[in-house]
Amino acid sequence: MKLIVNTKPFSFQLKRKLITSQKVIDEKIGLLLQLIDSDGNCGWGEVSPLEEKELRNCIETLYKIGKITTKDSIEKILFEIPGSLAFGFGSALADLDNRTKNNLDFESIDITRSCYLLPTDSDPLEAIIEYLNRSKNENVSRSIKWKVFNKENNFQEEKMLGKILNILPKNFKIRIDPNGGWSRQKAQEWSNELKKEPRLEWIEQPLPSKDIEGLFSLANQIPIALDESLVEFPSLRKIWKSWQIRRPALDGDPRLLLTELENENSHIVISTAFETGIGSRWINHFAAMQIKGKYPCTPGLAPGWCPKGPLFHNNPKLVWEAA
Repeated sequence: MKLIVNTKPFSFQLKRKLITSQKVIDEKIGLLLQLIDSDGNCGWGEVSPLEEKELRNCIETLYKIGKITTKDSIEKILFEIPGSLAFGFGSALADLDNRTKNNLDFESIDITRSCYLLPTDSDPLEAIIEYLNRSKNENVSRSIKWKVFNKENNFQEEKMLGKILNILPKNFKIRIDPNGGWSRQKAQEWSNELKKEPRLEWIEQPLPSKDIEGLFSLANQIPIALDESLVEFPSLRKIWKSWQIRRPALDGDPRLLLTELENENSHIVISTAFETGIGSRWINHFAAMQIKGKYPCTPGLAPGWCPKGPLFHNNPKLVWEAA
């Protein structure tokens, strides 16, 4: 099948900075992808990596592919190209195969039920108090995610942990995410502190992505979820038995994750990489599948972090026009 490849750049500012142990994210830049087949049908994708280097690699790969290609040619290279570009092409091919029209429900999840991501540029304790006050009057998520080891703040996080646990209700859960920023010693100290804490849902990627031995060792002591390690070493997805934080927009061909979720063999938690409406169609659908699956868990969709507008609409044509 002959395909015409069109791309369109997009960018938007997050409503507030996301500060992690590795970097600061306040803007999202990427490409929208449109595939047109010989009959004039359109497939839509999004190329939306978090790393500038990967975006440059995606642009170079698209230049090599050219404006005219075939479906078979794209299918053959999906395992070789950057994961975010494979997500874009896989999404668009699924549209052309009518998989999205027949099998996917992009609006079946209430994003407000997502895990609450604490602001990273202000006092987390104040943010939790405000959120708990909201929970008295609103039907909000009972899961809270705290990104720690932020280089730009001055909070003493070990002391902050105790204060947070003192006010966190028994029916709430907390996820702690160092983004691979801890040493083994630091991770062990936090593990010792939290071993008997029933409100801990997990610690997410406590060690650098390459420290697989250390991560397996910690997972024998306390709930550990992998994130960056799964992106760098995809083979871990088949052997890591604890929680897996999966960001579909970075993972590669979404049709593979769709099959994985349908088989319900893994403890998968869907997380956003801050997508436009074209990418979030898939993210929201996967999150809905995960919630209804064998291992239900609150997804991480970061409600309130992206702005509103046509760039975030469920209709791909409106998103394309808004870019």
